Amino acid sequence: MTAAQTEGALPGRRPPAKLMIAGLVGSSIEWYDFFIYATAAALVFGPLFFPGTSPLMGTLLSFSTFWAGFIARPIGGLIFGHFGDKLGRKPALVTCLVLMGLSTFLVGVLPTSSSIGVAAPIALVALRFLQGIAVGGQWGGVVLLLTESAGTRRKGLAGTFGQMGVPIGVILGNTAFLLVSALVAPEAFLAWGWRIPFLASAALFPVVLFIQLRVEDTPVFKEIQQRKQDEAAQVVRAPLLEVMRTHRRQILLGAGLLFASNAIFYVSIAGVLDYATRELGLSRDVLLLISLASSAFGIGVILAAGALSDRVGRRPLILAGAALIMVWAFPFFWLVDTGSLVLIAAAVTVGGIGSSLAYGPLAAYLGELFEPRVRYSGVSLAYQLAAILISGGTPFIMTALLAATGTSASVSAFLLIMGLATFLSAFLLPETASAVPRAKADEELRVGEGQ
Repeated sequence: MTAAQTEGALPGRRPPAKLMIAGLVGSSIEWYDFFIYATAAALVFGPLFFPGTSPLMGTLLSFSTFWAGFIARPIGGLIFGHFGDKLGRKPALVTCLVLMGLSTFLVGVLPTSSSIGVAAPIALVALRFLQGIAVGGQWGGVVLLLTESAGTRRKGLAGTFGQMGVPIGVILGNTAFLLVSALVAPEAFLAWGWRIPFLASAALFPVVLFIQLRVEDTPVFKEIQQRKQDEAAQVVRAPLLEVMRTHRRQILLGAGLLFASNAIFYVSIAGVLDYATRELGLSRDVLLLISLASSAFGIGVILAAGALSDRVGRRPLILAGAALIMVWAFPFFWLVDTGSLVLIAAAVTVGGIGSSLAYGPLAAYLGELFEPRVRYSGVSLAYQLAAILISGGTPFIMTALLAATGTSASVSAFLLIMGLATFLSAFLLPETASAVPRAKADEELRVGEGQ
């Protein structure tokens, strides 16, 4: 029996509406803050923070600072996973949101190399590192607030309100850059316009205040706290050490579940943006619009995949997404290399479908792989291990592969390998969705509607 199946929540219960809205909005703005850095790294950070280098070297150096955020994410997962399991999901999440908003805002006021020399890229990396720590702890907090407040037959759907924050964050980030680019001259955009999307991160603070004042911690964590007289159910003194000792397989394979989705996602939103503007000579703004449209479509796929996983299981959706990414790895760049905007849009959209199919059920699936008392630590470790191994390095790896081989086939091979890794990880892990017959599940969902 899985950890999820031992929890006593009513099967059809959904989280409170205010929690689902707060989770979606908070997650969206948090990912917006994280992703606008990727767009800025592809478009402006090279000449502003690494002047005097070639365009290729400037891009590589810029993407290396982008990677710093992913190096920091496991540290954030370790720190906030520990405190999330000991002190609660909500306080850990609120702290992460404050840290993200503050560090992103400071990037918006950071002097460039022309003003303070080498101190500028050093400060940029430091702030990116803080962003990584924040998002490293944030994901586990928001998805556990959602899934642990839902019944067993609602966890997949509830988790998508955290997962949908990723494509919404991309949409918000791209929209911000498109608006600024349309309203200011190119010279002004490079001089100061790029700062506006970073300064807009101040919008995160009202969300933090709402969560702090109006949202309660999860029933699962409250139950752990209330059962202190039962030594076996107490909050673990060192949840990080406990989960690493007892759940190593789940952590490693759980990270593998994200390889394909993360790789094709970051190739699409950052790698293709740089490659198509620098090598194919295409319009930056049109490419941002393509990414925006693809992300909008991905929101619906994530929601559908999470909801469907409550009925058919988590693994079938992840296996299907990984298989689609494997099949699409080479056609993806065959279409991109044509230079046709329509075909590039098709490549990115189909790749996004594969990514979203695999990503939608992950909030529920990863949580169900770990016991409640070490769950925050477990899901954070698995998710952020994938971040440091794959996510942050993907734009850098793509640029380096293209420079070394002179062909996009090398990047397609990379995507194929990532798809295979996710497929095998899902194949080796157990199904965790509650094994309730369809007729009974439908009855429970109807009961849940009345809660």
